[in-house]
Amino acid sequence: MSFSEKIQSKYSSIRLAVKLNAKGEQFVLKGHPWVFSNNITKINDDAKTGDLAIVFSKNKNRVIGLGLYDANSPIRIKMLHSGMEKAEINAAFFKNKIQQAFKKRTSLLKTNTNSYRLIFGENDGFPGLIADVYASVLVIKLYSEIWLPYLESIFQDLQQTSKAATVVLRLSRGLQNSKAHHFTDGEVIYGTLENEVVKFVEHGINFSANVIKGHKTGYFLDHRANRKQVGEWSKGKTVLDVFSYAGGFSVHALANNAKEVTSLDISKQALEIAVENGKLNDYTGKHKTIAGDAFDELNKLIKNRVTFDVVVIDPPSFAKQASEIALAQKKYAQLAELGVKLTSKNGLLVLASCSSRVTADVFFNINAEVLNTSNRTYKNILKTYHDTDHPIGFPEGAYLKCGYYKLVCIRKQNSN
Repeated sequence: MSFSEKIQSKYSSIRLAVKLNAKGEQFVLKGHPWVFSNNITKINDDAKTGDLAIVFSKNKNRVIGLGLYDANSPIRIKMLHSGMEKAEINAAFFKNKIQQAFKKRTSLLKTNTNSYRLIFGENDGFPGLIADVYASVLVIKLYSEIWLPYLESIFQDLQQTSKAATVVLRLSRGLQNSKAHHFTDGEVIYGTLENEVVKFVEHGINFSANVIKGHKTGYFLDHRANRKQVGEWSKGKTVLDVFSYAGGFSVHALANNAKEVTSLDISKQALEIAVENGKLNDYTGKHKTIAGDAFDELNKLIKNRVTFDVVVIDPPSFAKQASEIALAQKKYAQLAELGVKLTSKNGLLVLASCSSRVTADVFFNINAEVLNTSNRTYKNILKTYHDTDHPIGFPEGAYLKCGYYKLVCIRKQNSN
């Protein structure tokens, strides 16, 4: 079955009349992209995933928003348009959204970079849909069945806007197990793909991404600006890249003439990719790897009194649900403590978080508390957030934050 036949085989949608409680209505009027099931007071009995939800105001019976209904999620309606201004959800609507998103990336594409996030889910008006570009390959990842009735024009516009020669479809685990479609994860839906490992450039540094089997769409593009910054500050330095995955920070450091770089990750396969990514560039420094649990391996290094000029700690999300927030904060504090001990005199400690449930203020406060109670004097020289291609469209859309701390000398202990 061809891609066109798969799209047109059985997907259809109807229009739903929806009313919300006062709390839900306020969220919609403020432009928030999520409507939870407990905010809905009235909806069609036959509502199904992918149907167009027309949200009416509680009292005046006016349309205040349009969204897509998702029967499989507690976020029951993913909003596409909010406010009293009229809108029609059609191919032209989505094309305009895609063009708006592309314009936001213009400044980034003027640099020596050919990899970027074209669509950042809700933040670009496409809840549950991600589109990343790696050189001439566009990778679209779907997280929800809501898009099944609308794929044909959206995919075509994404391909034309990005000028991609190849388009790959990736599916979330839930969609991989869904019987609502005929797609497969890693399916090439446009053009050809000679090699599943695609080479691309990030601020002049060469990388690769496995667009068929790699995490997410094959690589993590969000830390691009931080990787560039760390690289520029790594010349002649020894560097430790913790939770290195495919070696983003490591490779930038090597390409910027770091003396020695150590990549640490629990995945041996990821470390192999990191080494190969390093070899895509010219460098003279030494690239070492450590495979193991980060907390265990960092403690071993401390026990052996090993320190580094630059220490980067960029863990995966520790708080994917509200019940994990307290533990996540504890882990961030532990990593900051370990990082301080591993950073040499006048060294740089870089601490990052991608947990949206742990806000930037909380994260930076955790770092400050750890540093203030340590035996080191320090200066917070930089705080960074999202890069250009990861715009923030609503509070929960903000997740990335990174602090750079210059650790100077050991504080003198009071003799009293």
